[in-house]
Amino acid sequence: MKVGYTRSEIIEKCKKAIGDVANFYKQDFINYRGKTEDTDEYYTEVIAEFVCENIDDFMKIPMITRIKSYRVETHSGEFAESSNRLEEITAMKMYLQSKADEFDFIGKIIDYQTPLKNEKGDEAGKIDLLSTKNNVLYILELKKEDSKETMLRCVLEGFTYMKTVDVKKLLSDFKLPIHMKVKSSPFVFKNGEQHKEMREQRRWLCRLMDLLDSTPYYISVEDEKYIVTGD
Repeated sequence: MKVGYTRSEIIEKCKKAIGDVANFYKQDFINYRGKTEDTDEYYTEVIAEFVCENIDDFMKIPMITRIKSYRVETHSGEFAESSNRLEEITAMKMYLQSKADEFDFIGKIIDYQTPLKNEKGDEAGKIDLLSTKNNVLYILELKKEDSKETMLRCVLEGFTYMKTVDVKKLLSDFKLPIHMKVKSSPFVFKNGEQHKEMREQRRWLCRLMDLLDSTPYYISVEDEKYIVTGD
């Protein structure tokens, strides 16, 4: 990455990437930090404005119907202590904790690493966590505590997964009411980089999250237990 970019250079990157809208969130520039050389705007604000202005394209992210069940029966929450896959370990630990106590705001975690691919060649990831509360199914996009990814990346990734999944089949596979509302939410650590961005009240990021109905939730640890808050 070169030292700095102008507003028009960032917009040009967006225009090129939107042709493959399902992979837009994966683009390197989504995680650019800093400000434009000419207008002194955060790169992520320029990108979030572009997404807002082209929101109809993002609503057309193609769905992938998974023939196999979305519910993986072997998911037990067990993991190797030697593993360095911190996001997955956090997801599993929260899944296990949720068996005894529901979390505030997100309720009961019902699965982790839920697969989205139908065929090997499908370009789709896995949903970090699924939870249910008050007739809402949350698709939670988890970031590890020291993640340097931007909140914009987190928002777009979670929304992309929500559009990619076959919602009716997902609800059916988990034996959930077919009329449940489904929402995607950033799920990040309190005082992490993403939380700091939200405290800055970035206008276009907040506008985008409103458009996508994407409500963030924040994780902290107290007495070796995970706590979920809304601010």
